[in-house]
Order: sequence, then structure tokens, then C-alpha cells
Amino acid sequence: MVKLLSIALGFLSQPFTHLSQLLFLVDPVRVNNGQGRQVITSELSNSIQETLDTWNITGLSVAVVPRYGEPEFHSWGNMTEDGDKTTEDTLFHMASVSKAFCASAIGILMDDYEHGRNVTPLPPALSEFNWHTLVQDILPGEWQLMDDWASKKANMKDILSHVSGLPRHDYSYGPGDSPKGDVLRMRYLRPAFELREQWSYNNKMFTAAAHIIETYSAQTYTSFVEDRIFTPLGMSSSTFSPTKAGKTGRFTQGWTSSGRLLPECFTEEMATLLAGAGGVISSAVDMGVHNNVTVIPLSVHGNASQSYSVSISASADPELSIQGYGMGWFRNSYLGHDIVYHTGSVPGFSTLASFLPNDDVGVVVFANGGDKATPVMNIFKRIVDAALNLRSKPLPPIEPDTSEKKPVTPPNENVVGLELTLEEFSGTYANAGYGAITFCSPSGSTSYCQDVISDFAAVDGGKSSAPQTVQLFAAWPRIWSSHIRVVHRSGSTFVVQYTSLFPEGYGRDRTPFETAEIGTSEATADFVVENGKVVGFGLVGLVGQLMERERTQATVKNRAEVWFDKVQ
Repeated sequence: MVKLLSIALGFLSQPFTHLSQLLFLVDPVRVNNGQGRQVITSELSNSIQETLDTWNITGLSVAVVPRYGEPEFHSWGNMTEDGDKTTEDTLFHMASVSKAFCASAIGILMDDYEHGRNVTPLPPALSEFNWHTLVQDILPGEWQLMDDWASKKANMKDILSHVSGLPRHDYSYGPGDSPKGDVLRMRYLRPAFELREQWSYNNKMFTAAAHIIETYSAQTYTSFVEDRIFTPLGMSSSTFSPTKAGKTGRFTQGWTSSGRLLPECFTEEMATLLAGAGGVISSAVDMGVHNNVTVIPLSVHGNASQSYSVSISASADPELSIQGYGMGWFRNSYLGHDIVYHTGSVPGFSTLASFLPNDDVGVVVFANGGDKATPVMNIFKRIVDAALNLRSKPLPPIEPDTSEKKPVTPPNENVVGLELTLEEFSGTYANAGYGAITFCSPSGSTSYCQDVISDFAAVDGGKSSAPQTVQLFAAWPRIWSSHIRVVHRSGSTFVVQYTSLFPEGYGRDRTPFETAEIGTSEATADFVVENGKVVGFGLVGLVGQLMERERTQATVKNRAEVWFDKVQ
């Protein structure tokens, strides 16, 4: 973990010879209590195991790294359905913790240009490449946003700090897309805010950063990170390739929040597309053992971990401060202690990497369960409490919400029926940024519709709610979903559920199931009928808050976050 955490440390002013020096400056007495004791005692270990049991987490791997002394590695549970134990060198998808690597790789490339080590000339409009470089100048002819002002004025710091104004739009890219293609389609995606108006998380901007590295380093983004970060730091097991990780025999499987085993969530192509935003695969030991080398240039320090935008303006938890975001790192205060961290989530995995710059300790927590951010954060806090002796009584484990998630059904009162037959709402719709999608009614007779309906019928078997709801169905092979379920609410309004179907189950359990645990899994579709025909629909609810467009625009087409025209 020392290697990753050093990426974002921004307050040091002198060079250091190895990565643990980049992390911590203060006497290790605060961590070790002068006794050289382990932070994770048998009591805390048993409590963490109870948390895993309660939250149905199959396996967990943790590293606790003091500035001086040896890291602690602890593991619980299994990494495979066959019962292979999780160890300190078990490989996990790190998910969005990978963003710190991307920001550091950009910083390394900037340092190359500053010191004449670059291999590709900058565009004529640029004499230097730094955090204030305009994105349109470094990607001429490719970079363009729908908001012309943001397109012209957004710089590197803006896009890596989530203040470009563009919301996530995570369902706009699919398995076959390339980083360059994803950048080129941004011009067709509606913004949610003005440039620098508000923090709004966006994976796509880190894809753009990875594309910049590929454009100007004369190598792929993944090979650049491997050559300039992984290799010199001795991160011999870390990779972007699920195939390579699988061949080690140490790559953990992943499970849904309810405990269903999942297949590998990324193909090699998908891993390439999301490499900058969430593609690193690593282990606790790879993140915690260092070589005596300096890899991250001083020009990166101070930019990555120091907050540039405000992600949480008011904390509901009295133990936490407001929260800022740098470039690939969140920053807040926990019980008065400065914490720099990032969480990560992809199907089957929940992760957290952190360091406390004033307290000489860093912590990484890897779980092979999806949608487990709450217990992972709770485990992190309990480790920090133990490391710094923050509480007289241990923080208790967090209990999961046991209320069952119910299927979406129409309200019982004030329901307006469909203006047209359900079949009139089926058909193909298109958006330049999202591509085309074809909805099927339950009576759809094409081979495509028969396949889609069959898949949904398999996972809906035995559900009493399914026959009572009016639904449309579609295959939607995106990174975060395989299908869409569209449930009628009232009038021409439907609830859109992005989901992944497994009609044949997976692993030993061949029972069909579906899961929608990552990102925005629901939105609202307002279909528009003109002259007795459906002309399109607008999606709202993806951003998660009311936007100015929704308040000021009169028509569905103009106020929607995404508008799809009906084309067939």
C-alpha cells in the first residue's frame, strides 16, 4: 500500500529514497504505542470476522502500514468457491482506487515534458504540459463537450477533480468501446452543471486521461503504468489484465451483495477501456512492500491529495468533517485526524485505500463482495481506532439493513393507464452518445425479443409480482449492465432498471438470478407521444438530484438528462 499511497501525498517538499518515506513523517510511537504491538489483535480480528459473517462477505485482505517498521497483513475467509483461502498476496480488482495511479501517471508524463524526456512533441498550441493545461489543447480535434464554455476552459485539474460539469453517464459506454471512442462521444452527452460549479463523479474523465497518456507516451496506458510505476516499485503481481491475474492462481472470485458467485466482471477489452478509472488488479502485499526507489516526481505532490473541489459540503456524521477531492483521492477529517483515501466498487468487489499523513499509518481493505462499501469503511475505521488508540471502547460493527429490496410496482392510487398499447412503446430508440436500444413487449415475436424475454422469464420465475406489472425488456450490453427492465408507473412514465441477468446461474448454483449493485441502477423514462405515435423518451434521475435543466425546460426532450429518439 505504501506505493499507492505515496502517489497522492502532496505536502512533502524534499526528495525521498523510498516510498514509505513519501508517506509518513512522524514518530511511529503513535501507531505502535511504544510496544511494537500489532494493530489488529486477535480480538479485533474476531470482530472483523463477525462483520464478514453478518454482511455475507466471502473474503477480505488488509494491510496496515506504519511509516517505520514492517507492514501488517491480515486475511479472512476464502477467495474461491472451492474454498481456497484468502492470503496477503490474493489479487483483487482495486476498482476506483486505480484513479490514484492514473493521476500519478499523468504527473509522470508531465515531468517527462518538463525535463525533456518526452518522446512525442506537444501540439503547436502548447509549450508545456501541466495541471493547468487546457484539455482541448492537449487533445485537439478530439476533445469537445456539449457545453462550449466547459469544452474550451476545462483543464487537467478540472477533469481529474470531477468538476467538468459532465455527470457520470456510465451507461453510455459498452464492452467494445475504446478510450479514444469514449472521448469522442462526450460531445453528445448532456452536462449536469457548469464547469467548476459542482463536484460530480465521472469515470469517463479518467478514461480521457489514460487516452492522453497513450497519445503522448508512444505506448499504451497500461504498459506506461506497468513500466513507470509497477516495475520500479516491485509490484510484480499487479496488472490490468484479468487473464494474466487469473493465470497466477491467486485472483479472487467475486460475489454479489446477496452472496451469489459472479463470473469475472471485465473482459480484456473492458479492462483496457476502464484502465484509468478502475482497472488496476493488485494485492495487499504488493501495496505494502517497497523498494528503495523514487518513482513519483515532486511535481505530482500537492496536487493529487490536496482538495480542489468539495464532494460533501456538510457531514451528517459528527465524527467526520466535510469532504474534499483532489485528483484520485478524497480528503476529510475523522475524529480530528486528517485522512486521504479512495473507495472502489465493481461487480463482486469493494475496496478502500487510505493514509493518515499526520499519524504515520496507512490502511488498505480489499473485499471480494459487491456493494460492501459500508462494512469496508467500518472495518477501516476500527483499524484506525486501534492504530491510534482513538476510543476507550471499540467501535461496534455496523449491522446491515435487513429490509428487503422490493420489486418496482406501480403505485396503488392515481395511476393513469397507458395512452397507447404497450406494443406501441416497444421498438428501437437511439442517442448519439449512448447508441441504440431495442425494447420488447412480452408479446414480441422477433428472435431478439424471444431471447430477451426468455432471459427475463428465467430470472423472474416464481416471482409473484412479475405478472402484475406492465413491463418492457431489452438487452443492454454495457460495462455495468446486461439488460434493462422498464416497468410502467403511470401514464407514459416508466421506471428504468439497469440490471445484469444470469439466466443459467453461475458456479455451483445454477439457479437464475439478476443483480444491479454498481452505479446508478434506476432512472425514470418519460415517453413522448405526438399525433398518436411514440417519438422518443427522456431519462431523468441518473444524476441523483434536480438540475437547472429540469427546473427551467418545459418539454421532456429538453429537460431530460438523456434523450432517445424512436427510430424504428
